[in-house]
Amino acid sequence: MKNPPIIFFAFILHLSASCAQRQVYIVYFGEHNGEKTLREIEDTHYSYLVSVKDSKEEAKASLIYSYKNIINGFSALLTPDEAAKLLEMDEVVSVFHSHPRKYSVQTTRSWDFVNLLDGIGGMNHSNQEELLIKASYGKEAIVGLLDTGIWPQSQSFSDEGMEPIPKSWKGICQHGVAFNSSHCYRKLIGARYYLKGYEAIYGPLNNLENYRSPRDKSGHGTHTASTVGGRRVANASALGGFANGTASGGAPLVRIAMYKVCWQVPGQDQGGACLDDDMLAAFDDAIADGVQVLSVSIVSFNSTPYTEDVIAIGSWHAVKRNIAVACSAGNSGPLSSTVTNVAPWIITVAASSIDRVFTSPVLLGNDMKVEGQTMPPYKLKKLNPLVYAGDAEIPGTTTNATTGRCRNGTLSSKVVEGKIVLCLRGKRNDILKGLEVRRAGGAAIIAVNPINGSGILVNTHLLPGTTIFSNDSATVLNNINNTKSPMATIIPAKTALGSKSAPFMAPFSSWGPIGIEPNILKPDISAPGLNILAAWSEASSPTSLSADHRVTKYNIVSGTSMSCPHVAAAAALLKAIHPDWSSAAIRSTKHQGLTSRIPTMLAPN
Repeated sequence: MKNPPIIFFAFILHLSASCAQRQVYIVYFGEHNGEKTLREIEDTHYSYLVSVKDSKEEAKASLIYSYKNIINGFSALLTPDEAAKLLEMDEVVSVFHSHPRKYSVQTTRSWDFVNLLDGIGGMNHSNQEELLIKASYGKEAIVGLLDTGIWPQSQSFSDEGMEPIPKSWKGICQHGVAFNSSHCYRKLIGARYYLKGYEAIYGPLNNLENYRSPRDKSGHGTHTASTVGGRRVANASALGGFANGTASGGAPLVRIAMYKVCWQVPGQDQGGACLDDDMLAAFDDAIADGVQVLSVSIVSFNSTPYTEDVIAIGSWHAVKRNIAVACSAGNSGPLSSTVTNVAPWIITVAASSIDRVFTSPVLLGNDMKVEGQTMPPYKLKKLNPLVYAGDAEIPGTTTNATTGRCRNGTLSSKVVEGKIVLCLRGKRNDILKGLEVRRAGGAAIIAVNPINGSGILVNTHLLPGTTIFSNDSATVLNNINNTKSPMATIIPAKTALGSKSAPFMAPFSSWGPIGIEPNILKPDISAPGLNILAAWSEASSPTSLSADHRVTKYNIVSGTSMSCPHVAAAAALLKAIHPDWSSAAIRSTKHQGLTSRIPTMLAPN
């Protein structure tokens, strides 16, 4: 009688091991031929699962998505053995893991700066708007965005005075938490959300960190959507008047459809995850809904075969139907071969600068000034004691590799109290370094730009602070080491226009050549992506940190996530003027009056 319990226990161990091996896979067949109904398509997908599962019940429980509109495939929980069996079938193009992708995450200056290129040639304001007028400000074009959702109450998405929704639109406004049909109208014409893939990996959605709806919790999607097609909003600014001016999208009357595919991950203060199978479902819906341009500010992988890259797959089906697709190049520069979204049919967008800076110099003693940039304009008393973080650390909390970088719990309050702290550059976010300085009682932070180069990414610190160029850190260190009682102050930030060095490549923007095919040059084009102001979610702080309780309607952010929607807006204007143009024509156009308005400096390869 002892054997049956042992056999049963062994069976339970086998079953547990099998469940632990299961992961989300995407099974891709290509596209539909239009001969089957939606029910027949799902039944076909289900039959494939039945062929590798032990029971019909297990097959039904494992299915996550059945892609039924344009893209033919499904996602499901599979073991590696089950995935391998499906891959052997003749009809199957590819079987691959559903990976979590990252989002890096019109402005009051970037579109003006683009027009300024024409202004150098003597063009007046009416000349600069010639393209917009010819395109009717994009009113007949529909742009879809795969992102973190949208904050529909932003003034940037007002539909006042807009004409009825184009008859070509077939999408929906999906209800959810704090979101209903009243939030979609003539500007935001459609909104959907996708989280089956997210919940299959991370478990049930945490409503404290996400809205189970198209509403934006993080701000990233609101920022990109308003960059594409935000209405003109006077006196828009970030945190106390920064970058003040008239905010406008590149195509201010364009119609917007949001496909929320990215979600905050529990326990992570910043960033989030966008699951492959969720994104493929969004591509499938967006194509069927009738979008004409897609903007995707989500990173891909530069060495993944196209048949296993959902952004490449989704965009391929889109461009076949003359939908132009713009994607971010990635924020891993200036290292070579870091560019993402490299499929030849995608418009891969790098990031460049505009001519606006937020100057906030460091004054060492009474006579030496070191250039710095920051926001917002905190004020310090005239001079404060200055200390290097490496000289103010609690013994044993750092190593030779981490000293001076202001990591959590490393600074001694006895040394830092009331002082300005110089924190060396590193991979850690400068805002988090500022929080460590604040925890230790510091008066302010001098951060060092994390990347060598001419551009500074401004930070929305929670205490007085500024960021200096990396090659200037030695100047500040020498002052500390060679002065008996080093003192400094940070001059309050102000907005300055007309920087003569612009445009230049943003130092974070990813470079080619691409890993999968070095003979293809990527990125294709650059657009403004450094310190860009656009609309923001009022559910998120400017820093997206839980320790930050500030609220802002507009925010300044950097990344190829910000440059991508600039190009999507330009594509939408072209679509409005030439609705019959193919996606290839949009991608390769040298349209008179457009390229002169976009800084098309190719990223180095």
